[in-house]
Amino acid sequence: MDLEEKLERIPDSPGVYLMKGAKGEILYIGKAKSLRPRVRSYFRKSADTRYAVKFLALKVRDIDYIVTTNEKEALILEETLLKKHRPRYNIRLKDDKTYLSIKITTKEKFPRISTTRRVVKDGSRYFGPYASAAMARETVRFLRRIFPLCVCGPSEFRNRVRPCLDHQLGICTAPAVGLIDEDGYREIVNSAIMFLEGKNRTLVSLLKADMKAASGEMNFEKAASIRDRINAIEATLEEQKVVSARGSDKDIIAMAREDDTLAVQLLFIRDGRLVASKSYVFTDAILPEDEILSSFISRFYQGERFIPDEVLVEVNPIDRDFLAEWLREKKGRKVTILRPSRGEKFKLLKMCAENADEALKKRRDTRDDADVVTAEVKKRLRLVKAPERIEAYDISTLGGTHSVGAMVSFFKGRPDKDNYRLYKIKYVEGQNDFAMLFEVLKRRFSSKLPRPDMILIDGGKGQLSMALEVLKELRIEDVEARSIAKERELGPKENTPVASKAKAGKQNSKGERVFIPNVKDPVPLREGFRADNLIISIRDEVHRRAVSYHRKLRKKAIGSTLDRVPGIGAKRRKALFDSFVDIEGIRKAGVKELSSIPGITEEMAKKIKREAGRG
Repeated sequence: MDLEEKLERIPDSPGVYLMKGAKGEILYIGKAKSLRPRVRSYFRKSADTRYAVKFLALKVRDIDYIVTTNEKEALILEETLLKKHRPRYNIRLKDDKTYLSIKITTKEKFPRISTTRRVVKDGSRYFGPYASAAMARETVRFLRRIFPLCVCGPSEFRNRVRPCLDHQLGICTAPAVGLIDEDGYREIVNSAIMFLEGKNRTLVSLLKADMKAASGEMNFEKAASIRDRINAIEATLEEQKVVSARGSDKDIIAMAREDDTLAVQLLFIRDGRLVASKSYVFTDAILPEDEILSSFISRFYQGERFIPDEVLVEVNPIDRDFLAEWLREKKGRKVTILRPSRGEKFKLLKMCAENADEALKKRRDTRDDADVVTAEVKKRLRLVKAPERIEAYDISTLGGTHSVGAMVSFFKGRPDKDNYRLYKIKYVEGQNDFAMLFEVLKRRFSSKLPRPDMILIDGGKGQLSMALEVLKELRIEDVEARSIAKERELGPKENTPVASKAKAGKQNSKGERVFIPNVKDPVPLREGFRADNLIISIRDEVHRRAVSYHRKLRKKAIGSTLDRVPGIGAKRRKALFDSFVDIEGIRKAGVKELSSIPGITEEMAKKIKREAGRG
C-alpha cells in the first residue's frame, strides 16, 4: 500500500501517528484528537505553506497510526512511544534525566528530603529540576536550616536509637527517636513544601500566626524558632523580584528560533514573585511553534511537577483545550492556558521572550566556540577534518570477569548522552582486552547510530591497531582513529620517544599521550589548551562510565549469590562487598576471613563459600 492510499484510509479518530523515512526509521511521532485531518494536513499543497512542514513531508515514506479511545490515552501512548523510539524531529526533554530534583517523600509518616535524578509517580513531591546539581544541594542545605527535615533512609530510621549528628547541628528534629510528634513534623514538612512552591508570603503569614499562638501559650522556645524561620524567609523574599501585582502562580513559556534550532524559555512566578527560570534548546526543531509547544507542554508537566494556575504562551498550542483540561485533572482545579495581548501578563511574556533570545544567543556562541575547539583538535591530532562527532571507548574488567565496554559520544564538544552505549562482553572469555575491544567496536559499527568523525580508544598502540583493524574489516573509511594513554600505562618501548620533548613545553600533569596511526611519536597533551582538555575530558567520561557499569555488574553478581544465604541482608552484603570487592574475592577468601566481617558467623561464612563456589 503506497503513502497516498494510506492517507486516504486514516480514520477520523483520536490516536497517535508515526512518520517513517526511506529506511523505515521513525522521523516523528504525534498525537491528535482526530488523526485524519491532522496527518493529511502535512501533505496538502494548499494547507500549509511553511517550509518546515514541507521539509518533513518530503522525507516521509510511510505512516503508521494507532487509534485510541480518547485524547488522554493518545497522550499517554505518545509519551511511551517517544521514550522507546526517540524520533529525530520530536523535542526531547532529556534535561530532566540529567539534572537533580528535590524530593520530599510525603506519603511516609515522617517525610524525608533528598535530591534525585529520577521523577517517578510514587506519591512524593518533586521540585525542579535544577540546572545545577550544586544549586539543588545548596537549596536542600539552606532549607534544612530553616525547616529541619530528616534525611535518614527507612532502614536507618527504624534502627536509630539516639539522635543523629544532624540533630545536634540543628538541621534535623530527630523524629526517629520521638523528639517531635507526627503533627509537629508535618507542619514543618508543609512549610517546606510551600517554600519550594514559592508561596513565601502566604507561608510568612501562617508562621506569624503560629508564632503568636506559641507566645500566647508561653512556649517561647518554639516562638523563637518560628521567628528565625520567618527572618530567613523574608531575607529570601527580598532577593526575589516582584513581577506581578496579582499573587497567583504562573508559568510563562516563550520561544526563539534560528534555522532548525529552537530555544524554549520558562519563567516561574509564585505568589507574584519570579522564583526561577529554565531554558531548553532543541536542534532539528523544524515543525511549527504551535505543534512544538503542544508537545512541550504535554511532556514538561508529566510526572509530579507543580502545576500553576495559569500558563502564559506566545502562540496557542495545538489541542489547547485538551491540554488545559488535562492540567486541570492533574492539579484538581481550573488551569488556564492563555495568550495575552496586552497588560501586565503581556509584559511578563515579553520579558520571557527576551530571555529566550538570550538563551539562543548563548547557544550560538557556544556552537561557534565548539567549532574553534574542534578545529584545534583537527590540527593537534593531524586529522583530515575537524571532528564534529567524537566517540570514545574503554574496557573495564577484573580478571576477565563481568567484563564490559563503554562508548560515549560528544557532538560539537558537548556530551550527546542519547548516543552513549554500554556493552556486556558476550563472546570473550578470560582476560583479553584486545578481543573485548574488537567485540565492542564491531557491535557498535554494526548498529545504526550516527557515524562519528573520529573514535578515541583508551589505550596505547595495541588498542589503536585493533580499532584500525575493525574499521578495515567493516570497510569504514570515513572514520579516523586515535588512542590515548597515560605515560605510566605505556609499555617500555612506548614511553621513551617523547621523554626529551616533555621539557620543551608544559605537558599535562598526568602525562597523557595520543597515538596517531603511522606516526612514531605520540602527541603529548598540554595543560591549558582547550583542544587537549576536551580530549582528556572525553577519555575521562568514557572511563568513568565503563568502571561504573563494571562495578554495578559485580555488585549485582554478589547480591544474587548472597541472596541464597539465609541471614544476609543489605547491611551484611555491603560489608562483604566493601571488604572483598566482588564475587571472585569472596571465592578466594577463607572461612576465617569471611567470619571476621561484623555480623557474619562461621556457619554463615561456610554457606557463603559454598554458594560463591557455585557462582
